[in-house]
Amino acid sequence: MKEPIATQLAPYPVEVKAGQSYWWCACGRSASQPFCDGSHEGTGISPVEYQAQEDGTVWFCGCRRTGTPPLCDGSHSGD
Repeated sequence: MKEPIATQLAPYPVEVKAGQSYWWCACGRSASQPFCDGSHEGTGISPVEYQAQEDGTVWFCGCRRTGTPPLCDGSHSGD
């Protein structure tokens, strides 16, 4: 697998807690979007860790085209 799967053309809003790690699914195969469930095995694509610095809402990328993984940078807006 060379190209990740876009699971939606909008970001996933997630409430995060300071100090916790979150593993974003970079391949798009996970059934637990936007987080990794191990479905990337054999794809050559690895999940990306996000370390929350503070409590709040974070917007994880759903289209998999962001230039700032794992966070949305608005790349989906070009569609």
